[in-house]
Amino acid sequence: MGKSLIIVESPSKAKTINKYLGKEYVVEASVGHIKNLPKSKLGVDVENGFGVVYENIEGKADVIEKLRDRAGKADEIFLATDPDREGEAIAAHLADEIKDVNKKVRRVLFHEITEAGVKDGMAHPKKIDKHLVLSQQARRAMDRIVGYKVSPFVWKTMYYGLSAGRVQSVALRLICEREEGIRAFVPVEYWSITGEFQTVQSEPFLAKLMKIAGEEPRIPDETTMQGYLADLEKQQFEIQSVERKPVKRNAPAPFITSTLQQEAARRLRFSAKRTMMLAQKLYEGVEMGEEGPTGLITYMRTDSTRLSAEAVSQVREYIFENYGKEYLPKEARLFKKGKASQDAHEAIRPTSIKFTPKAVKKHLEKDLYLLYELIWNRFLACQMAPAEFEQLSVDVVGGDYLFRATDQLPKFRGFLQVFDDMVEENGGDKEDEDPVSRLPENLVAGQKAKLSNILPRQHFTKPPPRYTESSLVKELESLGIGRPSTYALIVSTVIDRKYVEHTDRKLYATELGMQVNKLLTEHFPNIFNVRFTAKMEEELDTIASGEQAYEDVMQDFYDPFIRSLEKVDKHAARIKKSLQQDTDEICGVCGKKMIIKWGRNGRFMACSGYPNCKTTKPLAEDAEKTQHLIGIKCDLCGGDMVVKSGRFGTFLGCSNYPTCKNTKPISMGVKCPKCKEGELLERKTKKGKRTFYGCTRYPDCDFASWDKPVDQACTVCGSTYLVMKYSQAKGEYLKCPECKEEFVKEEMAVSA
Repeated sequence: MGKSLIIVESPSKAKTINKYLGKEYVVEASVGHIKNLPKSKLGVDVENGFGVVYENIEGKADVIEKLRDRAGKADEIFLATDPDREGEAIAAHLADEIKDVNKKVRRVLFHEITEAGVKDGMAHPKKIDKHLVLSQQARRAMDRIVGYKVSPFVWKTMYYGLSAGRVQSVALRLICEREEGIRAFVPVEYWSITGEFQTVQSEPFLAKLMKIAGEEPRIPDETTMQGYLADLEKQQFEIQSVERKPVKRNAPAPFITSTLQQEAARRLRFSAKRTMMLAQKLYEGVEMGEEGPTGLITYMRTDSTRLSAEAVSQVREYIFENYGKEYLPKEARLFKKGKASQDAHEAIRPTSIKFTPKAVKKHLEKDLYLLYELIWNRFLACQMAPAEFEQLSVDVVGGDYLFRATDQLPKFRGFLQVFDDMVEENGGDKEDEDPVSRLPENLVAGQKAKLSNILPRQHFTKPPPRYTESSLVKELESLGIGRPSTYALIVSTVIDRKYVEHTDRKLYATELGMQVNKLLTEHFPNIFNVRFTAKMEEELDTIASGEQAYEDVMQDFYDPFIRSLEKVDKHAARIKKSLQQDTDEICGVCGKKMIIKWGRNGRFMACSGYPNCKTTKPLAEDAEKTQHLIGIKCDLCGGDMVVKSGRFGTFLGCSNYPTCKNTKPISMGVKCPKCKEGELLERKTKKGKRTFYGCTRYPDCDFASWDKPVDQACTVCGSTYLVMKYSQAKGEYLKCPECKEEFVKEEMAVSA
């Protein structure tokens, strides 16, 4: 009897599965996709049922040949790609490649890469689900049609090389609309008043003014506030009521893909992309010493909070043995299914209760361990008893004024013993919150209370916060845009395209992103909007369930899309002209007026006589930034050095290029604080995604800083430089990298 062949995507997954199966099986990896839509053409036949043309991916010929050779010699073939639509599509492509050498092909699903999970999957082989394959095909076809049809329109109207995506452009729209809201926001002043009270029997406590003559207080300015302060000093106060009541807080549900990405961003500062990369490793298998490669978590692309009965039984037993019966609810907790949940997989959880964080720590690199610990703690907490508190509320009245103080006294920690769900996001700012204090236990209604101090605070209304990766994923999920397998890709794509910058853990729309968004939303309002995109996600789900035919859904998408495109495309030249900005500046070469246009490196001035006159120059504000660089000569040929832009940022290049190819980095004029010889300059990381600041003497000097250095000494510790920081509450400020002292920019400018 010959051997059976199992095909998975990754070598690490193959290695883990190999451990659990006998010698009668051979496990091989396809190393991801083997087919894709062609690079140079649409690849979707919009005239004949939206059939797609897949081509073998370049460089995969040897892999495919090896799989065909193994398949030809195997008794049976089991396709064990990931248990989702993308995995089903990969399985279908593999089946197409090997069906002529072996027709005994079946599909198996491994929801966890453990001995039990693998053997259960092998015990229940099935056919490839054509509905899931078509659903994934529809997603790819829609994305390809939008990308290949709309991107050329963006090229015509702005410049070549830009791109538009069906889902990513809607995510960009959300970020840009938030940016517009922030820019248009006008802060409004208001005041709050907190009183410090004390009874004869109690310690002082703080209470906030909540009502004036039965209405919410409106204190718009300092004058109004001073009037209230004067009146408050005349009042006699007493405690009107003291209310105590028990409250409970239930544990959050186990992780699904979106909540894992959100919590990993909040607590660990992981990007959505990094979270999924690490989770994939935990799912596929990690070397566990004598145990060999072992999958530590269940499948990480899921929208379901469902847990298997076996997993719940194991974790309840663990809670009882390690925390005590008071931490174990009488019955297992069940969680509601989300309205858009497909419920195809379990929630994300550890594959075995024996793999405690302590037990696996020595086998995991730091970030893998941190993510695994987060998943473990959330899973454990979701089946633990609620946290219990006594909520104390005290009302203090005097005349028309009512002050209120509230406090929560912990009585039983419950699930908080392992997972504090109230942890603030890193970088959270509480500066604008009113002062609070613990309430004394011996307060009684009817007691006289002395107003010993009044604490007025000035506030200003705040603009809507910028999205973080975490909050954007949450918003996409709530709007029904994207699915568990696409959230990380959506976020990384808008960043990679330079439409969005990821700075201080916030997502900022760039000027380029704002312009592209304006172009798309103005001219394709019915395509790049939340409602249409969410509807298409629902349509893809109906293909997966077999409710609708692939061709019908594609036709419903394509008809309104192509009508909009054809209508807009006729006016591309006019739209391009409308994006250009006239100026009063005259071209020094031909005498025609200069206009402002968009190009690969941003906005610039160009002669309106183009193509006859090709004169260009930087905008005035950009020219000011490089004014100090004028007059620098080339070390090699003596020509003028000019500012140029490249993949890793701006640099100086010889004006005699290509005859002379000399280049120089642009210094910031700040001496390197480490070697004291070189100067600091702005650099880009290898992939060009992040900016950092390094020494011109690299690699001899390895100084580097993510924060922009400023040539000002710290007045506290004497550090030779400060760094630029930003927070929503403080705006831009300076911080010492040594003693961590913070400075307001204006104050430092005055002292300098």
